[in-house]
This record gives sequence, C-alpha cells and structure tokens, in this order.
Amino acid sequence: MIDFVTGGSGFIGQRLVSALKQSDSEIRFLSRKCQFEDTIVCDLQLEDIPDQALNNVNTVFHLAGFAHDMRDASKIADLYYKVNVSATVQLANLAVKSGVKRFVFVSSVKAGGSPPIGICANEKDQRNAEDVYGRTKREAELKLLEIGQVSGMHVSIIRPSLVYGPDVKGNLQLMLSGIGKGWFPPLPETGNRRSMIHVDDLVRAILLIAEDKRANGEIFIATDGTPYSSREIYNAMCGVAGKSIPKWSVPKILFDIASLVSPRIKYKINKLLGNECYSSAKLEALGFKAKKSLKDMNETDF
Repeated sequence: MIDFVTGGSGFIGQRLVSALKQSDSEIRFLSRKCQFEDTIVCDLQLEDIPDQALNNVNTVFHLAGFAHDMRDASKIADLYYKVNVSATVQLANLAVKSGVKRFVFVSSVKAGGSPPIGICANEKDQRNAEDVYGRTKREAELKLLEIGQVSGMHVSIIRPSLVYGPDVKGNLQLMLSGIGKGWFPPLPETGNRRSMIHVDDLVRAILLIAEDKRANGEIFIATDGTPYSSREIYNAMCGVAGKSIPKWSVPKILFDIASLVSPRIKYKINKLLGNECYSSAKLEALGFKAKKSLKDMNETDF
C-alpha cells in the first residue's frame, strides 16, 4: 500500500518524506510541480484533485495549505478557503471513496485561537481564531472530524507550535540571519512564554497519531514540553549563529512605544514578545516525548 503526502516539498513535508522512506514506504505525492517520481500534479488553488489520486493509498498525510501571504488577507479570503477548507474536504471525501484507512491533517495552533494569558493552552482551551488562516484551519478540522465519524476512516489532527529545524523559513530564520549579520536587537527578558518543537520531533508525532488507534477522531497539540521566553530563544540563536550573547538588551518600554505607531507594528512586536504557550500533555499521553529542545540547538538544527 501507498502513503500519500501533500506538501511534501515544504519544510515539514521534506522531513516527513525522509522518515517514510526510511521505513521503506511507497510514497505518492500531490504537488504543483512534478518534483518526485510518483507525483499527482495539481494546484489546489486552481484545480480539483483527480479521482485516481488515492488509488491503493493506505494513509494520507495532508500538509499542504495556504498561509503567510503578504497580501491583505481580507482580499484573498476566498483563496484561503479554497485551499485550506474546500481542497481538504475534497481530499478527505476522495479518501473515503478510495478506501483509505487513515487520514492525518497537519493543522495549526492558530486554529485554537490565542491561548489565555498566564497558561499553556491545551486542546480544550478553544477560542475563536483571530485571522482567516486560523479560521479556515479550524473549519477544516471540524469538517474532517465529521467525515471521519460518519465514514469510520481514522482521522487524526495535529496542531504544531512554532517549528524549527534545518532550512526553516519565516521569523526564526529572519532572527537567525539578523543576529548573524549584527542588526537584530538583543531582546529584553519579559518573562513571556512561547512553545516550540523541532521538525524531527513533529514528524515523529505525526507518525504516532497515524498509527495509534487512540488518536482516531482527536486533535493534538505538539510542543517539546518546555516553554521559552523570547530572550531565551534569542540567546539560543546567538549560539547557533556563533555570536556571543550581548549583556544588554533593548528596554521593553521602547517596544511598547513603537507599538503605538500602528496596528501593524503592534502586531509584529506581539509576535516577537507575546505569549504563545501550549501544552502537549494529550500527545504525551500517547507515549510521545520530544528528543530535542531549544537548549540542544546548534548549527545543524538550522
């Protein structure tokens, strides 16, 4: 039987594919370009998934999604919905029709909304998602769980916290590059807490919920079990970049003042210094334990 992977060329997808290959799995991909030997070429923004895509497939790992677009999200909300909801539902329905046994959806902690202040949120701390990305991920989750319940197909969902590892993109890579080049400012210690997980640990968690029958019909948050302050993350990045840790930091009041300039700047500073703490106790109850942490980071982790 075949494992089917969407988003296999992405940051997480590449590591998942490597792990599947080590277990001698036969893999089929869905991608916008023919990058692999057995690839179903399909652009989820424009096309429906071909009916034959899941023939002889045992497990679907659905990682593809639409996120982090720099355009005004309100102007492309339909694109978020098309990829994150409609395409996900179509894939799940096709999986049922094709006799797929297991369906794993890589969602996001954003689907649960912002965690309450002062706690590390778990799966029961469900709040309204704050942006179109989170809302579409949440809607996809609910529809998938319903499909699984009605059809009997094993459906499990994972919400990764901030993921790091080799070739990571986004804010972490920007911070690392800025520290290496000397322009990223030393962050103040504010006591905030942010959850993270190494990409290899996330892959292990994905494979676990695909195999464990107790994961059927459930949502799991994935972290390494230890929250970090933004200053601790900054210090670790200095080590990765081979830079000494500055003994000073930019006063927090300067960030507070900058937040008053515009809502966009306030949003970016909150992304940098705010709280994003989550609990993976439910995942750990299945036997998961992270093997890597922020304290273990070195050049090979980025």
